Amino acid sequence: MCTVVGVVMFTGSVTGLAPIRAFASGETVTVPIDPADKPAIYLASDTPVTYECSISGGPGQARLAKTTGTQTLTEGGNVWEQILVINAPAAGDYRLTCANQEQANVRYGIGPEAIAALGGVFGGLAALVLIPGAGLLVAIGGTIAVLVRRNGSRKRLAVGG
Repeated sequence: MCTVVGVVMFTGSVTGLAPIRAFASGETVTVPIDPADKPAIYLASDTPVTYECSISGGPGQARLAKTTGTQTLTEGGNVWEQILVINAPAAGDYRLTCANQEQANVRYGIGPEAIAALGGVFGGLAALVLIPGAGLLVAIGGTIAVLVRRNGSRKRLAVGG
């Protein structure tokens, strides 16, 4: 039973790795953004490109911030590189546009921040190991308690009998 719970938690978290919505260069998309989901913008391209993204709308002015380091995800043969994080003041529908100057096959995507998504995977893996491990520890503890009580009972019978 514990293993089943761990597997369900693990597989439920793996689905959040790839960008949820993809769009072409120059296309304006309206996307629901919730700051609690830690949204990010991804880029998939065969060649290096110079990009520019803008965000507007929503209940407040959202900002785009460069990603520190390089974070990539591979899904369905696409290598998505996280390029920006979205700092939105509140949940709502925002308009997002990304474009590049080079003539290249470029796709942009929006999804959860790579670090946040990977945290879900590691949480699922931890559940996969820790839940059965906790059950095993309880069983071992119960066995030791029974053996200690049984040994004490034998000693009392030997002394009294």
